[in-house]
Amino acid sequence: MTVGIESILVRKFKNGEFKVPQFDKLAIEKPVALIYNGISHVVMMATPKDLHYFAVGFSLTENIIQSVTDIYGIDIIENPKGIEVQIELSSRRFSELKEKRRNLTGRTGCGICGSEQIDQVCQTIPALPLMNQINLADFSNSLNDLSQVQHVGNKTGCTHAAVWLDLQGKFIAGFEDIGRHVALDKLLGFRAIQLSNHPNYQHGVVLVSSRASYEMVQKTANCGVEFLLAVSAATSMAVDLAKQCNLTLVGFFRGGNGVIYSGDDRLV
Repeated sequence: MTVGIESILVRKFKNGEFKVPQFDKLAIEKPVALIYNGISHVVMMATPKDLHYFAVGFSLTENIIQSVTDIYGIDIIENPKGIEVQIELSSRRFSELKEKRRNLTGRTGCGICGSEQIDQVCQTIPALPLMNQINLADFSNSLNDLSQVQHVGNKTGCTHAAVWLDLQGKFIAGFEDIGRHVALDKLLGFRAIQLSNHPNYQHGVVLVSSRASYEMVQKTANCGVEFLLAVSAATSMAVDLAKQCNLTLVGFFRGGNGVIYSGDDRLV
């Protein structure tokens, strides 16, 4: 049985008539609380799988930690109401977190949605160095890679995906979630953990099944990734941030074709 799926009895209405009741599959959605050193920081609605990677990725992309070594341990505790992810931070990072702590409740897996002040949203991200170039034609079959990691989505039609590709378009890894931000956090968390032992995670491309929002660009750039390809459009703030931090951002990416919003000097 695929993790993250449950079956319920439904009736379908088709061609003007009700069909015989039958079982249908749903993606499981649960509240997931990220708790740092005993203090709850954020609650996200998420698919209850790969939560260890989500905890690491969220911590990185929200600048709670600078590297995975800032986390001393992660415990995942399920209860009837949801899931608690207990994260033990280094004393230095926990002290910094307490200073900038905010009260967040993300209903769609979006950390920014609960920010208390505009300054908490509009971060200054250092410009990414121009280290790599890619040929978009090499990624013409990459949409298939999104589908192959959507084990829940393929059965329920209810998840987004984020995948890591090397500079020649080869699939390396990918994750899914009901929230596009959470899927990206899972991927970036997994990548961070793998970086010390696997050099093919150092340089590559993120491809997401969703639009490219401001936060998607922010999360990608915060992890030092130079390329973000999105199946759907980019927002105005996403494009502005991508230009500011020198991220290569491509939207409407399908079959190797796309709209280049920023960073075309990395494309050949």
